[in-house]
Amino acid sequence: MAALALTPGAGAQSSSSQSPSSSSSSNSSTLENDRQRLPARPRVTQPEAGGAAITLETSEPLFDLAVALNACGYDSDLENSAPIRKQIREEINHALATGTPAARDHRDALCTYIRDHSLSDPALNLAQYISLSLYLNPLPQLTPSVEETELPPDATQVVNILPLLRTFAEDMNLHAIWVTHRSDYEQLVNLVHDPLTKAILDTNIYLRLPVSSYDGRRFLVLLEPMLSPSMTNARIYGSDYIVVSSPAGNPLGQVHMDQIRHTYLHYEIEPLVYARASAMDRLLPLLKAVHDAPLDFIYKSDISAFITECLIKAVEAQTMEADAPKPKRPGQIKQRADLTNYEAELAAWERQAESARRKQVDLDVRQGWVLAGYFYDKLGQMQKDGGSLKEDIAEMVYGMDVDRQRHAAEQVVFLPEGSHDFVKRAPRQLKGLDLAEMKLMKGDTAGAGMMAEEALKANPNDPQANYLAGRVELIQGDPDSAMTHLNKTLTLAKDPRTLAWAHIYLGRLYDIARDPERPDAENPERTKAIAEYKAALAVRDSQPDTKAAAEKGLKEPFLLPRRANDNDNDNEPLDPSGKAEKDAYRPPSSPQ
Repeated sequence: MAALALTPGAGAQSSSSQSPSSSSSSNSSTLENDRQRLPARPRVTQPEAGGAAITLETSEPLFDLAVALNACGYDSDLENSAPIRKQIREEINHALATGTPAARDHRDALCTYIRDHSLSDPALNLAQYISLSLYLNPLPQLTPSVEETELPPDATQVVNILPLLRTFAEDMNLHAIWVTHRSDYEQLVNLVHDPLTKAILDTNIYLRLPVSSYDGRRFLVLLEPMLSPSMTNARIYGSDYIVVSSPAGNPLGQVHMDQIRHTYLHYEIEPLVYARASAMDRLLPLLKAVHDAPLDFIYKSDISAFITECLIKAVEAQTMEADAPKPKRPGQIKQRADLTNYEAELAAWERQAESARRKQVDLDVRQGWVLAGYFYDKLGQMQKDGGSLKEDIAEMVYGMDVDRQRHAAEQVVFLPEGSHDFVKRAPRQLKGLDLAEMKLMKGDTAGAGMMAEEALKANPNDPQANYLAGRVELIQGDPDSAMTHLNKTLTLAKDPRTLAWAHIYLGRLYDIARDPERPDAENPERTKAIAEYKAALAVRDSQPDTKAAAEKGLKEPFLLPRRANDNDNDNEPLDPSGKAEKDAYRPPSSPQ
């Protein structure tokens, strides 16, 4: 099994006095005793290619923000924190007491900003500053390492703290304090290293998954003792899975390893589930069964996210430790009775452990994770057969009897309150044609059209650009160009939703062009429209709006709403603004 490199905290983010490639042999730490120092990086979320896939680090920008919060009244779980937290707080207080009045004024301005931007939820309040810290260059810059538009949404709410934070950092000489206490941070990293190593290796052994070097995805654990040890903050930024944890003071270095492991299970299991996203549509009926469950909205609307979390719950139940220690086989068996007693004790222990695990599964199911029991049984069989999750997950997904599981889920009496996944995922920042899609949905036809045109200049065979251009041209009243781009979409696109809606739009175009005086049976344009609606249904897009639109087109020809100056038929619906006409060419949601 390949080694998992854990980078030490004190050198994880270099200061301005260090080059990006600087290293220190005293700051090295690896799993499986493979000691290796990775190059320092200008920001946490963009690792060097070829680096470690799993790292244990600290972050100077996170330290700066954590110290600022502490200086402004952040006392959460102070008594249970590592001693270094109180020590640094005392140093800051002493510097303020003996410093200039200007320094205290700067501190007060910083605290006023923090107070004015406080949120009612303590976890969310802290999370916004953690999010910002992960995208900062270290002192003396202390500036965003990406464009502000690329920051996580919660970080943008507090990004204006940076000028005040830089001034506070200069007044307190935070970089010198950071350097002074590197050995304290290294001690905490060393204390967390072995338990983290064991948790990761045990998880991979159970799942029988290989441990690889950095391949574009990374699992990162950041330690910051200036934060509350009672709160773990985890998030997913693209391909980076990040956990921010604070070691406790008693016992020194203890962290919530179960929450770190939960995030690691996301890191390992999500790619296996999302690789089978095309097979998830058949599982969609399960989401209806959990409509009233105490789950976050994401798990009631995203079948892949729901499957992932149910599978994680099952793994955690299968691997939970029993209350009583497992009996040890006697070193020497002198009488058969010794072996018989041991086997009886082991069987009793296994029954007790299985009972506790089943109770946990039952709780998970009642909290809304209705497939936890199904996956628990499948994982048990996997262990007996000697398989791996990578090998068996296909059968777990493709072989599921969905109707049976849905029926079982419908019988569950859900608890009023459920468990909420503390792992937060940063919303995807819209760019390129995804941004153009959003512009079209919001009514900015001109803006969407310009972006589609630019994309087509770069690549005339881009299916999404052709699809977008076709819809823009429909709204702008250019049916010939629209038909050209939509037909080209059909030859290029592979996404079922895009294909289905391209057929629907073509059907509507043919319906509008038909001769209303001729019967449908003798109307070639209506015949073409019907063929397009049937083709849309044949694509089998799973969304209900697609099926409804195609079936409506088969039932009756599509008609544009009448404009205010069209007085030839008073029985047609009136649309003075033309909005309904535009909406007719805009699907309820953009295709993924």
